[in-house]
Amino acid sequence: MAVLAPTVAGLLTSLSLIVAIGAQNAFVLRQGLRRAHIGPVVLVCALSDAVLIAAGVAGVGTLVDRADGVIDVVRWLGVAFLLGYAASSVRRAFRPESLDPASAPGGETRGRVVGRTLALTWLNPHVYLDTVLLIGSVAAVHDGGATAGRWWFGAGAALGSVLWFTGIGFGARLLAPLLARPRAWQVLELAVAATMVVVAVKLALG
Repeated sequence: MAVLAPTVAGLLTSLSLIVAIGAQNAFVLRQGLRRAHIGPVVLVCALSDAVLIAAGVAGVGTLVDRADGVIDVVRWLGVAFLLGYAASSVRRAFRPESLDPASAPGGETRGRVVGRTLALTWLNPHVYLDTVLLIGSVAAVHDGGATAGRWWFGAGAALGSVLWFTGIGFGARLLAPLLARPRAWQVLELAVAATMVVVAVKLALG
């Protein structure tokens, strides 16, 4: 029970933070619907979260909190990337030939998709705030006089990330029948573009 409590707490904390609609979730959902390189995308997202959560649990959050200059650089790089991706989504929405689900897996190379996944994850300051700072801070509460509690909390948080990205990535195909027409894909691409713009604006405004 001593192990179960912090693990479940970490799982629920992680899910409560990650479920919010954002750039990363929108991208994973899009790749899942197109059935394009979804395995590597889910793996990159889950591993990235695990690394950042481990850093937070280890206490790196204190250092990141003081590195205002580094966070500012990452923030503006993230804004530029998100706006660029939003523009590409709009272009795809008005090019019907690029929206055919049957041809989607071959439309982009695995390397390019993985690169975009890495950028959406590591160029988003909110990811650091949620995983390194917030989860790291909450994990410290579960020490119980030793470090084991905080690490079990971190393990639960990492598990929540794995479950979430696996669910929306591989579960997205259940929505495929609703997106059998190019018009539906146009709506999806425009929704993704809008999400990217909203997140970029929030980042720009701090």
